Amino acid sequence: MSDQLDFFNATPEGLAPVCLSAQRRQDNDWTCADFFCGIGGFHVAARNLGLRVVVACDIDEHAQHAYHENYGLKPLGDIVAIDPNDVPDFDFLFGGFPCQPFSIIGQRRAFADPRGVMFFQLLKFIRAKRPIGVVLENVKQLSTIAKGQVLQRILDDISSLGYSVDSKVLNALHFGLPQKRERTIIVASLLPFRTFPWPVKVAARKPLSEILEANPPDKYFVSERIRRKRREAHTAKVTPAIWHENKGGNVSSHEWSCALRAGASHNYLLVDGIRRLTPREQLRLQGFPDDFKIVCSDAQTRKQAGNAVPVPMVQAVMERLVDHIETPEIAWQPFTPQPSIPTWPDSR
Repeated sequence: MSDQLDFFNATPEGLAPVCLSAQRRQDNDWTCADFFCGIGGFHVAARNLGLRVVVACDIDEHAQHAYHENYGLKPLGDIVAIDPNDVPDFDFLFGGFPCQPFSIIGQRRAFADPRGVMFFQLLKFIRAKRPIGVVLENVKQLSTIAKGQVLQRILDDISSLGYSVDSKVLNALHFGLPQKRERTIIVASLLPFRTFPWPVKVAARKPLSEILEANPPDKYFVSERIRRKRREAHTAKVTPAIWHENKGGNVSSHEWSCALRAGASHNYLLVDGIRRLTPREQLRLQGFPDDFKIVCSDAQTRKQAGNAVPVPMVQAVMERLVDHIETPEIAWQPFTPQPSIPTWPDSR
């Protein structure tokens, strides 16, 4: 154990010391930060694993309200305006930084989009706070945009701070949720790993029948005109099913939902071609428990669910990271500086 403590206390030149305390390591009282927190998908996963969220932030006031009402912690606002010295120390950093610059739905402008540079704000906190572990989430396209060069630069930036780092595209369908939601997950650890022990399929997919509400209010049913248009375009082979109309107007149906989207028309996903998903159903598709309080309008909750991370998927990753730190697969090694790389533009 002394070797492990020495590793934690060893600080690469020019970087802040690791924020862990020996007592927290001994007691397994892990703390975490929830950046770009939305309505707290990472928070729910962290709580399920016994981790304590000590700071959160999100610029959206409606998301802040829902987060505070559900967890008793009021998120800070714009991450650009937050000084790392003004927030508590934490052991883990979690964050789903803005995905629009990398999404297939958007223009995929990456760091040419002002929202794309929000990763550098996370890097600011990683450099200052030196959390032992990091889990980040973004759209699948982050792994492929610019032939993988954008993702590789992100991994290199984190690695240059003394972290072992890895990434993988995971699908919420493989973690118990009836939603095809593929996401790029980035994991980093101050405890070196040769290969991160990524989780594989961990749970049978919950059937739609357990997600859908028995008696949804009439307001969620679409007009006869929309129903007729869907029936003319498609005939489903199963029920219940989620009918999906893509950007090209093609309609398909499945025993699972296509990915929820924050800014999409609420008619692009219809249950059996006749009604929209309710806010509770959307939250269930992301793995939120039914005791999650819906305190915002339908429109805001739809946006919040579309921006959320799938809880069981990120929880499985976080659990593997915590297990790796508490029971290392290899002997701890001192930090080896990486070859110098060009720094990203300062986005502050």
